Amino acid sequence: MLNPSEKSTQILAQLKAFMAEHIYPNEVPYRTALHQAEDRFASMPLMDALKGKAKAAGLWNLFVPPEFAEYSDHGGMSFLDYAPLAEEMGRVIWSPEVFNCNAPDTGNMEVFMKFGTEAQKRAWLEPLLAGDIRSSYAMTEPQVASSDATNIELQIRRDGDEWVLNGHKWFITGAPYERCKIFIVMGKSDPDNASRHLQQSQILVPKDTPGVDIVRPLTTLGYDDAPIGHAEVTFTDVRVPVDNLLLGEGRGFDIAQSRLAPGRMHHCMRLIGAGQRCLELACQRVEERETFGKKLSEHQSIRENIARSYAELEMARLLVHKTCWHIDTHGVKPSIELISATKITIPKLIQYLIDRCMQMYGAGGLTEDWCMAEQFNYARWCRQADGPDEVHEMALGKRVIKHYA
Repeated sequence: MLNPSEKSTQILAQLKAFMAEHIYPNEVPYRTALHQAEDRFASMPLMDALKGKAKAAGLWNLFVPPEFAEYSDHGGMSFLDYAPLAEEMGRVIWSPEVFNCNAPDTGNMEVFMKFGTEAQKRAWLEPLLAGDIRSSYAMTEPQVASSDATNIELQIRRDGDEWVLNGHKWFITGAPYERCKIFIVMGKSDPDNASRHLQQSQILVPKDTPGVDIVRPLTTLGYDDAPIGHAEVTFTDVRVPVDNLLLGEGRGFDIAQSRLAPGRMHHCMRLIGAGQRCLELACQRVEERETFGKKLSEHQSIRENIARSYAELEMARLLVHKTCWHIDTHGVKPSIELISATKITIPKLIQYLIDRCMQMYGAGGLTEDWCMAEQFNYARWCRQADGPDEVHEMALGKRVIKHYA
């Protein structure tokens, strides 16, 4: 039931070979280039070179689902088929972009596939699929609790043949990146609608539109995630054509729900890879170091932590794969309970697992010399991204009580 297809297995073997030949050897050069760059959010020649190699190897746009097979050289990947591929890419935090499989662009490309007009697809989807541009999804706001999307306050009003936007966003992933060219912006176009879920719309806003201001890049636990990054952005009397509306007025919440479910799963897939690599590094480290006359690996507490981490990774992977299978078999909406359970479980589990590995690794585990500290940061912010733990726990708890009571 939970076995990926032969096609997925073959691509995974190619992907592992590519990672070994091109990604792992470039981790230090990538970090060095980033630290030496005059602009940390500029495009990197090393990334462009790696993208060219990934395209040549046929490892491009692997995320594309089967229903949009025309956009994929592989005929599209089911959730279950994509899970081990995303896990492999998750072992190096920046590697998904090499294969055009990074957030937020994958989710935005799916929005264009599902809801974009032919003109919108030509203007934005095609260059995104080619990796020529990047994009952002502007939803979260600093002045409201954005975990309840109906709180979003950015104002969208119609003025003749244009939409006018005024508002304030932050933690907008990809916005500082030099190659980011288009924002999908969520705001309120009908704030007085009796239904709170019909007040929002989503509008396409080119990044260079007058009135769009990238205020600053933001950090999470000190990491700025350059060159993609997360930014604070203001929109002041921003005007775009009426044709820049996505799907229809009042359909913003529908788009958000459609977009976020796959994104949640992609993050969880990648986090499994992050946790797996950190466990492997910890196992190597405890075999190399000695304390009190014996290897670290011979201490009982170390073995207990390794065993616990191994067991947790196996459970996490099975949960991700079961949820993927359920989505492939029954669709996203009937899989909401499992998606919520996965989103609640995986980021927190991987955060604690990586913390354990960092402790076993010693002080080096806290540095940029190894991947663990940055992967810990990724796991921690995933507990906020795409809906915080508490919102998913509240929604899932309500559903489970209703089911059994």
